[in-house]
Amino acid sequence: MATQAINKRLWLGTAKGAILPLATLMLVGLMIVPVPSLVLDMGFIANIMISLAVLMVALNAEKPLDFSAFPTVLLFTTLLRLALNVASTRVVLVNGHTGAAAAGHVIEAFGEFLIGGDYAVGLFVFGILMIINMVVITKGAGRVSEVSARFTLDALPGKQMAIDADLNAGLVTPEEAKLRRQEVATEADFYGSMDGASKFVKGDAVAGVLILAINILGGLVLGVVNHKMAIGQAASTYIQLAIGDALVAQIPALLLSIAAAAIVTRVSSPLDLSNQIVSQFGSAKAWTPVAGILGFLGILPGMPHLIMMPAAGLAGFIAWKLKDAPPLRPVAGAPDTAAEAAAPVNPSQIGWDEVSDGAALSLELGYGLIGLVDERKGAPLMARITGIRRQLSRELGFVVPLVRVRDNLSLGPNNYRISVAGVVVGEDECWPDDLLALDSGDLQGMVEGRAVKDPSFGLDAIWIRPEQRGAAVVAGYTVVDGSTVIATHLNQLVAHAASDLFGMDEMQKLLDALKESAPQLVAGLTPNPLSLSQLAGVSRSLLSEGVPLKDFRRIAEAIVDSARETTDAIAIVEQVRSRIGALIVQTVVPVRMPLPVITLDAELEGLLANAVRVGGNAHHPFEPALSARIVGAVTQAAAPLVNTASRFAIVTSPLARRALARLLKPHLPETPVLSFLEIPDGKPVEVVAIVGSNGAHNALTQQPEMAR
Repeated sequence: MATQAINKRLWLGTAKGAILPLATLMLVGLMIVPVPSLVLDMGFIANIMISLAVLMVALNAEKPLDFSAFPTVLLFTTLLRLALNVASTRVVLVNGHTGAAAAGHVIEAFGEFLIGGDYAVGLFVFGILMIINMVVITKGAGRVSEVSARFTLDALPGKQMAIDADLNAGLVTPEEAKLRRQEVATEADFYGSMDGASKFVKGDAVAGVLILAINILGGLVLGVVNHKMAIGQAASTYIQLAIGDALVAQIPALLLSIAAAAIVTRVSSPLDLSNQIVSQFGSAKAWTPVAGILGFLGILPGMPHLIMMPAAGLAGFIAWKLKDAPPLRPVAGAPDTAAEAAAPVNPSQIGWDEVSDGAALSLELGYGLIGLVDERKGAPLMARITGIRRQLSRELGFVVPLVRVRDNLSLGPNNYRISVAGVVVGEDECWPDDLLALDSGDLQGMVEGRAVKDPSFGLDAIWIRPEQRGAAVVAGYTVVDGSTVIATHLNQLVAHAASDLFGMDEMQKLLDALKESAPQLVAGLTPNPLSLSQLAGVSRSLLSEGVPLKDFRRIAEAIVDSARETTDAIAIVEQVRSRIGALIVQTVVPVRMPLPVITLDAELEGLLANAVRVGGNAHHPFEPALSARIVGAVTQAAAPLVNTASRFAIVTSPLARRALARLLKPHLPETPVLSFLEIPDGKPVEVVAIVGSNGAHNALTQQPEMAR
C-alpha cells in the first residue's frame, strides 16, 4: 500500500509538471493546424474562464507577491488569445461565406446578441473597448509597474541593511532573515517582470486591431472575388464575424488588464482588496456629507427628484448603520494583532522567555539612545555593530554571536550597559546629539565641554556640541560621535571576553570548516585523542590569553602532536603555545620590528619556579607577599610603555608562565606573558627592563638588544 501511494504521488507530480509544456505545444498547434469551430468555441470559453479566474485571484490577494506568478500567467493567457485569434481568422476567411455560424456559436453570439447584428455598432463598441483597455487601464498599469519597479530596486539596499540590522539586534533569527531577504529579492523580480509584462497587454491590443483589419479586408476580398458575393452582403457577413471574433478576444483581454492594474496598485494589507476598500469606506464621517449634498441637490428645481432623494436617503441610511458598527477584521487566517495585543495575560503562567535570555551578547540602551538604532534615522549604531562583529570574527577566527540590542527603562536616559554571557562587563553614559573629544596628549588649546573619561581606554575627554567640532579638531582633539563611542567600547569588551563566547557549538563549526580542507587532520584530532569538550577547553584557554584561532589548522596540528604525550588541557595549551609562538608574537609587533620585553632576573625566576613546583595546579601558587612585590615591580617597569601606548611582552620561564600570566592579567590586561620557548629563533628582542626580587631596574643601557 505504501509503495502504491508513493507511486501515485510520483505519477501526480509528473503529470502536474507536464501540464505547462503540453499546453504550450497546444497553443502552437492552434496557430498552425486548422481546427473545427467546436474546438474554437471550447477555446473561447476556456479563455473567458481563465481570465475570470485570474481576475478573482488578483482581487483576493492580500499583497502583490501573493500572486507572484502573474507575469508568467499574463504571458500564457496572451498567447492563448493570439492563438485563438489566428485559428478563428483562418476559419472566418475560409468558411465565412457560409453564414454567421461559420466560426462557431461563441463568435456568432458575440456578433449578433451583444451588438444586435449591426456591424457598425460593433465597430464603435470595439473601438471604445480598445480605448479603455489601451489608453486608460493598460497605460496606467504600465506606468505604475515602471515606477514600482524603479522604487523597489532603489529601496533594495536599504531593505537588506534593515534586515541585517534586525539580525544583529537579535530581533529575527537567521532563518527569518533568510526568508525576508528572499521576499525582498522576489519583490524586486516581481515588479521588474510586471514592468515588462504590461507590454504583453499593450501588444495584444495592437494585435487585436490588426487582426480585425485583416479579417475585414480579407473577408471583403475573398467574398467578392472568390465567392462572387455582393459587396454589401460580403461586408455584412465578414464584418459581423470579424467584430464577433474581436469582441470575444477583447473582453478577456480587458479582464486581464483590470487584474494587472489591481495587482500593481495593491498595497500590502491583512485584508483582501474587497474588504480593504469596504473597511476604508466604512466611516460614517464620509457618508454623512454625501447624504447632505445629495439631499440639497434633490430639492433644487429641475433636478430628478425621484432619483436624487432616494440616493440621499440611501447614503444617510449607510451613515447611520456605520455610526456604531465595529471595525472590519482581517480575513480568516490573517493574524489579528489587535486582538492578540488585547488578550489578557494569565498571571499564573510563566514563560521561558521571562527567566532566560539566549543572547550571548547584549547591549541595553536608555530611552535617550533609542535614536541610535532607529531605522528612520539610519540606525548608525547597528551598522557599526555589524562592522565590529565582522572584523572581530576575522581576527578571532570564529563567528562572533549576534548582539541583542534593546531598551531598558531602568537605565538613565543616556546610559548603556554591555553584557557578555549574562554578566555585565561595562556600562557608561553617551550623549547621542553631542560629540566626544578625546585628549590626544598634544593639545594646542582647550575647548569647553563636559569632562569625562573615555569608556574604552580611560583617556581624558569632553562632550562637546556638534558646532564645536572644528575648534576641537584645530585644538588637537580626536572627535567621534556617540555611536562610535558605544561601538568602540563594545569592540574592546568583546575582544577581552572572546573565551566566554566560544563553546562546543563554535568548536564544532570550526572543525566542520577545517574538515573541508584537512579531513584527515580532523579525524586524528577528535573524538580521539581529545573529545569535543576538551578541544573547546583548549581553544578557550588560548582565547583567554589573546591567542586568536584564525590559523586553526596550525593550532590543530600542534594539538595533535601534543596529545600524543598528554591529554591534560593545561599541558597541551603550553605545548601548543610553544609551537605557534610566531603567531602569538606577530599579534604584539610587526614581523620586522624587534619585540620589546620585560624579563625577570635569575633569582626571581628561581623563586617563581619553586613556588609552581610546590603549588602544583593551584590557581595562584605564589605567596601573597611575593605576589604583591611582583605586581608592583612589573607595573613600575611597564609604566613608561603603558603611558606611551607601546606594545610589549613579559617573558619568563615555561614553568612559571601560566601562573605569572594569571597574576598580572588584572593589572596589565593588554600585555601578553610569553615563555622563552614561544619567541621564534631569529626574532630580534629588545629588553626594556629586568625585574628582580627586590624591584625593577631599567635595562636599556645595560642590555639594549638580545637576539635569538
